[in-house]
Amino acid sequence: MIALRGLTKRYGTKVAVDGLTCDIEPGKVTGFLGPNGAGKSTTMRMILGLDRPTSGQALVNGKEYAHLRHPLCEVGAVLDAKASHPGHSARTYLRAMARSNGIPTRRVEEVLELVGLTEVTGKRTKSFSLGMGQRLGIAGALLGDPGVLMFDEPVNGLDPDGVRWVRGLMRSLADEGRTVLVSSHLMSEMQETADQLIVIGKGTLIANAPIEQVIAGSSLTAVKLRSPQADALARDLAARGLGVEGDGGDELIVTGATIERVGELAHAAGAVLHELSMRAASLEQAYMELTATSVEYATPTSPTPDDSPKAQV
Repeated sequence: MIALRGLTKRYGTKVAVDGLTCDIEPGKVTGFLGPNGAGKSTTMRMILGLDRPTSGQALVNGKEYAHLRHPLCEVGAVLDAKASHPGHSARTYLRAMARSNGIPTRRVEEVLELVGLTEVTGKRTKSFSLGMGQRLGIAGALLGDPGVLMFDEPVNGLDPDGVRWVRGLMRSLADEGRTVLVSSHLMSEMQETADQLIVIGKGTLIANAPIEQVIAGSSLTAVKLRSPQADALARDLAARGLGVEGDGGDELIVTGATIERVGELAHAAGAVLHELSMRAASLEQAYMELTATSVEYATPTSPTPDDSPKAQV
C-alpha cells in the first residue's frame, strides 16, 4: 500500500505538489492522471525517495522508501524506459540490481522470460528500442517480486501486442493482491485497465474514486429511454429538475439522475418503457471536464471550416 499524507513539493515559488493526501490500495490497478505539469512525476519520485518532500510524507507499507531494508523486494518501479546503462547487457543490468538487494540470480532469467527478452539477454541495452527498454524496465520492477508496483507511461513504444500484454500484466498483478499505480496519458488504455482513478491538477487532488464513478459524474453521461408516452414523461421528468432532451418521437435523453432513478420515476408516472439504457461518457470526456481548469499549457482550439481563413485567389 502507498499512503500520501499532506505531500507537498515546492521549487522556489512554484508549487509542484500541494498537500496531496490519498491511499493507493492493494488489489486494484490505480490510474494516476493529470495534465502535463500536474505533479504526477514529482509525486512518484517522492514516493521512491528520488525527490525530498518540502512537507508531508510518502509511505510504502508504512515506511518511507529510504527506510526500506531491501527496497526492490517491496516496491518496483519504471519511471524511465531508457534508464539502464547503455554499455550493459540486459542480463548484466538485472544481475547488478539483484546483487544489490540480495535477490537470487536465477530470478533474473525468470523475469527476462516473463517480459519476452530471453533472446536478447546478451545484447547491450543501447541497441534496444523504446519498447524493448520498457520491457527491460518492467523486468527490473518485477525482479524482487514486490507487493507494490509503479509504472509511468508503461506502454510507450510498445506495439499493439505489447500494449495488450502490459494490460494483462497489470490486471494479473492487482488480482494477486498487489498495489499497482499506473500513470498514463492514454485515456482509452486507462479505461480498459484501471479500477480506481486518482486525478490531480496543478499539484492538488481533483478526484479519487472508482473509474465508473468518475465516468458517471460527467455531464455527458445520460440515460436513454424510449416510450410511447415520451412527451408526457418528458414534462414529468423536467418538472422534477432533470435535464430532458427529445427527438420529437419516442426517444428521450435524461441527465441528472441514475438509470435506476429514471426507471422508478417512469414507473411512478405510469409510462410504458420500450428501452432504458445508459449512454455513458468516455473516460477521456470525463477527464477533460475534470481537468478543464487545471491545464497549464492549453492549446488553441482548431478553427472550424467556417472560421478558417479563406484562400487568396
